[in-house]
Amino acid sequence: MANRWFHSSFRVQPHHTDYSGVVWHGTYIQWMETARVDCLRTIGVAFEDCVASGYDLPVVDLQMRYRQPLTLGAEGLVKTRLEPNGGIRLTWLYEIYDMSTQPHRLCVTGEVVLVPINMTTRKIARRLPTELQPLLTALNSYFGETDTP
Repeated sequence: MANRWFHSSFRVQPHHTDYSGVVWHGTYIQWMETARVDCLRTIGVAFEDCVASGYDLPVVDLQMRYRQPLTLGAEGLVKTRLEPNGGIRLTWLYEIYDMSTQPHRLCVTGEVVLVPINMTTRKIARRLPTELQPLLTALNSYFGETDTP
C-alpha cells in the first residue's frame, strides 16, 4: 500500500534559474523545504512552534538525484511524505515533477533526514522530546492514510 503524499505546486521563475533558463540545483532544496514546512502547517503544526518549544529540527543528511531539468516557466509539483521509522530521525522523501509535460516528468528525487536538537544544550535528543510528540502524532496520522489510485 502506498503512503499518502503532500503536494506543493510552484512555477519556475527567473530567479530560480541559471543564465540558460535551467533551474539552479539549490532551488530544488528550497522547494523541498517549503513543501515540508507547508505540510507541517497543513496538519496543524507550525515549524516556529517547534522552535518556540526549545527544539530545532536541522537537516543532518540530504540526498538528491537529478533526472531531468526543470526550465523557466514550467509548472512544478513537489510531492513529499514522511518515511515511517521508529526512531527520532524524521526522514522525508521527495519527488519533484514537471507538470508542464505530458506525461508529467519526474525531475528530481530526494531524501532529507532531520533530528531534534535541544536549542539550549545544542545536543541531539536521544529520545523524542515530549514537546515534539504532538508533531509526530500529527505526522503519523496524516501519512498513515493512503492515496486512492
